[in-house]
Amino acid sequence: MKNAATRSTIYFEPDLHRALRVKAAHTQRSISHLVNNAVRQALQEDQEDFEAFDDRMKEPLISYEELLKDLKKHGKI
Repeated sequence: MKNAATRSTIYFEPDLHRALRVKAAHTQRSISHLVNNAVRQALQEDQEDFEAFDDRMKEPLISYEELLKDLKKHGKI
């Protein structure tokens, strides 16, 4: 069973709307399908970013000065 869709009005810049119309015709998809997929992808990327931030929060903190000292100590700079 297909999910019920909610109707919304979106205003596109003319060039973007033209590009969407052409892509929709070329891919035999509706503009709604293309926009839903783009929004879904953007939200997924946001979720991945939050997961990466959570992982980074677990890393030990080091100051820039300490980082430079460590790089020098190990012959990296």
